[in-house]
Amino acid sequence: MIHDKVLLVEGDEDKRVIPQIVEANGVKWGDKQKEWIVEIKALGSVEKLLDKEEIGVQLKASGLKVLGIILDADESPADRWQSIRNCLIERYPDIPKQPPLFGLIHPGEIKLGVWMMPDNKERGMLETFLQFLLPEDGKALWQFSEQSCQQAKAHGASFKDFHSDKAKIHTWLAWRNPPGRQLHNAIMERILSPSSPQAAAFMQWFRELFEV
Repeated sequence: MIHDKVLLVEGDEDKRVIPQIVEANGVKWGDKQKEWIVEIKALGSVEKLLDKEEIGVQLKASGLKVLGIILDADESPADRWQSIRNCLIERYPDIPKQPPLFGLIHPGEIKLGVWMMPDNKERGMLETFLQFLLPEDGKALWQFSEQSCQQAKAHGASFKDFHSDKAKIHTWLAWRNPPGRQLHNAIMERILSPSSPQAAAFMQWFRELFEV
């Protein structure tokens, strides 16, 4: 099936999590691929997502009307925005030099959208965004998980500082009931709450881009 609405993401974790966020906010994604409101594609890495030729191939897909891109800001939001802008500027020459606060939506023959995790301005990634979805009764435990991850580094934990947000949320999930749920399950089962203001801003971008 050729879909006229496509969403590109970095990896399989994003591919599993994004539909759960959308469904938890009242938009039915569809159970089977042929029923999806949007075809979501994991390209396997941020390097692939920032490959100008790969983006060009995606934009040339037959019947495409809307292309969305979700990527992590990582350590430098300004540099990450410049990288994705460089991939798009030939096709969309007036793409802004700074990321729009509420995500990019650009009209054209193929409508374009870009959301940079977590919120188009701060450093971080998908897991940083998911911290916004902590329920009130989980915030004290979150503070403890942050402290525990810092202490773990002193005891030889080998995760990179860059991945601290990943370590913290998986530590927090390990202590919830049931322990150690995967990120998409945590949203589906409401261990994480999808009704935060940050999730609302993301959903506004998603709804407007894909007209759902």
